[in-house]
Amino acid sequence: MFFELTDATIEPQRYRPKLTDSGAGGYVSFEGWVRDRNEGQIVTALEYEAYPELAQHEAQRILSEAYAQFPIRAIACVHRTGYLQIGELAVWIGVSATHRQSAFQACEYTIDQLKVRLPIWKKEYYQNGHSHWVHCSHCAAKAASSSQ
Repeated sequence: MFFELTDATIEPQRYRPKLTDSGAGGYVSFEGWVRDRNEGQIVTALEYEAYPELAQHEAQRILSEAYAQFPIRAIACVHRTGYLQIGELAVWIGVSATHRQSAFQACEYTIDQLKVRLPIWKKEYYQNGHSHWVHCSHCAAKAASSSQ
């Protein structure tokens, strides 16, 4: 299991070798990118702020839970902080498993839990010059249902 917070560009090819395992028959990854629209507004950039020590601790708990709930071989996650432009990679998750279904399930569980439990805050910058800290209420509902 591996988690990293970084203010540098995420390079998935750097982390993927951490997931190789001769018993793994598949690998699933998720890449969360900065998109140019949200809830009817044109987004020009994002900014992530984190409480690093707590984020590291909580991320390890989430990865441990995924490892315990699904028969996977390895899991890794990297999350950005700082100012990001449209199209940049904000979060990357990689999971290897003997069979693909458990890799998909562990990956989905991990991103759902990260979005609501990590002490990382997202601020959107809009084309009209305004900015707004984002609270994802539908993410919280989905994470609650997936953890049951």
